[in-house]
Amino acid sequence: MSKSGTLVSQCEQRENARQKILEVIRATEHIARIDIAKATGVSPATVTALTSELLNAGLICEVAPQSHTEGRRGRPRVGLAIRGHAHRIAGIKVARHQISVVVTDFAGHELIHHVSPLDTGRMPGQMLAQEIQRTLEETCKRGDFSLTELSGVGLGLAGMIDAPRNFVYWSSSLEERNTHFADTVETLLQCPVFIDNDANLVAKAEHLFGAGRNCSNFIVITIEHGVGMGVVIDGQIYRGSRGCGAEFGHTKVQLEGALCQCGQRGCLEAYVGDYALLREANTSSGGERYYPTLASLFSAAQKGDAIAQSVLDRARRMFALGLANIVNIFDPGKIILAGARLSFDHLYSERVIDEMQQWVVDIGAPMPEILVHDWGDLMWAKGAAAYAIEEVSALAVKRLTWAAT
Repeated sequence: MSKSGTLVSQCEQRENARQKILEVIRATEHIARIDIAKATGVSPATVTALTSELLNAGLICEVAPQSHTEGRRGRPRVGLAIRGHAHRIAGIKVARHQISVVVTDFAGHELIHHVSPLDTGRMPGQMLAQEIQRTLEETCKRGDFSLTELSGVGLGLAGMIDAPRNFVYWSSSLEERNTHFADTVETLLQCPVFIDNDANLVAKAEHLFGAGRNCSNFIVITIEHGVGMGVVIDGQIYRGSRGCGAEFGHTKVQLEGALCQCGQRGCLEAYVGDYALLREANTSSGGERYYPTLASLFSAAQKGDAIAQSVLDRARRMFALGLANIVNIFDPGKIILAGARLSFDHLYSERVIDEMQQWVVDIGAPMPEILVHDWGDLMWAKGAAAYAIEEVSALAVKRLTWAAT
């Protein structure tokens, strides 16, 4: 290998080591250098050198040593922690009727949150970008700081999104397809924007803060206007080679079936999404009855309305079938159901679980744990913030590498 090639390799190794060290520090409240070396496999001398760089860059800070634990001799160990004041990060969730924003410090502690209504659920990209800018500016104002003080923004949208490319193939929030929507938002905000499928961001939030915290293999299924899925394998979000993996709502359950909002037919979402339920119920009623909302449909079913009961029953069976397929394909440690739709129990009742079990291959082992966890849109936004923190951390580490060369 040439000298230049050797230098590049060494720089990459040091960058990777910095990133590992930062991740280990972030995963703990505070940690000593010797424990970082054990956790990362990086030599103690290298840990000392690299943490010195991270300290000088203001990304981490030293924490006053705690008193001796029982039986430990010598000087108390100085701990290292993420320096919260290093950056301010925003996480944004765009839902059908509102935009939710959470702003955190670099350590992930919430500083301010705000929710702003949307008049329409689908609009041109430039218009949605302006709505995001307006909501974010209002959030910053409430927190007594400016938009220019943000180091990065995580943005969650429903749809098919290639996160590494910041590219949107399709979203129910946008009129355009195949768009670099993150670039449009970035131009207005003048700071880095990192976009991902909103279900992936819920999975990230669950992994960092919620029911998936101590589980390395689990699946989150989000139930809102549509149906999404986030998959965590070995502690990492699985996105697929094009960023379009884990599209549970667009798996096919009926040949040439009902029309989905994605433009194709027979998708699971076209039978269990709220727009699909209302469409089916109002079509079946032949104009004799109108169901304006999911709440009205659910209420009618509880009162014995045959049309409402039939629509919800079909949705339940379709959803149970989809869950069984997920278990048969992934065999996850647990499945977490999340989303605003969880106030209506037709998709997570005992009947759904029982039917799912009938369609899962019987191997004589316990079924995956199925949890219902409704944190609301702020959970989604917090997942977006966590994603942005990771990306801002990676950019900061790269700057250290460039400075060193």
